[in-house]
Amino acid sequence: MVKLTETSACAGLLPVSHSGVTLRELDATAITSLAPYNGAEKAVSTALKRAIGAGLPDAGRLIAGPKGCILWTGRGQYFVLGGTLPKLKAATTDQTDAWACVALEGPAASDVLARLCPLDTGAMDEGDVARSLIGHMSAIIIRRSDGYDLMVFRSMARTLVHEVETVMKSLAAQARL
Repeated sequence: MVKLTETSACAGLLPVSHSGVTLRELDATAITSLAPYNGAEKAVSTALKRAIGAGLPDAGRLIAGPKGCILWTGRGQYFVLGGTLPKLKAATTDQTDAWACVALEGPAASDVLARLCPLDTGAMDEGDVARSLIGHMSAIIIRRSDGYDLMVFRSMARTLVHEVETVMKSLAAQARL
């Protein structure tokens, strides 16, 4: 019988640091995709406020509550990070094992992303969420006070680490970090 061992998406790859910029894996948390049924957005938001302490955010934003965080991921689509969901008038799917979630932190984190992402991530405010590309990978980018949380499909974890670390090394070599 084959014995399977659970590992994180970036097991053995992270953390990496270069000249004050660090890429590290985020602690595992439940990720649930949520898409309210037509006309049910208000009811879903109210139920989430009771259960998690946060309702549905505006486009391009996240709302953190005491029991979880809800982030916008597209028109009529959200991710709930952490928390236990009540029965909702929404389509939900468990996405926990489908994503690699990392934090890019440090004073030059924006400079690193500027070389990999077509968005001006340096202009993002804390709590902003964007769907874009990192290199050639579809990604969710979340602005935090000390950097960014990056989410890519789990199968792209090694590529994400490689591309971000390559830029970190390049900037360090240019003495820009």
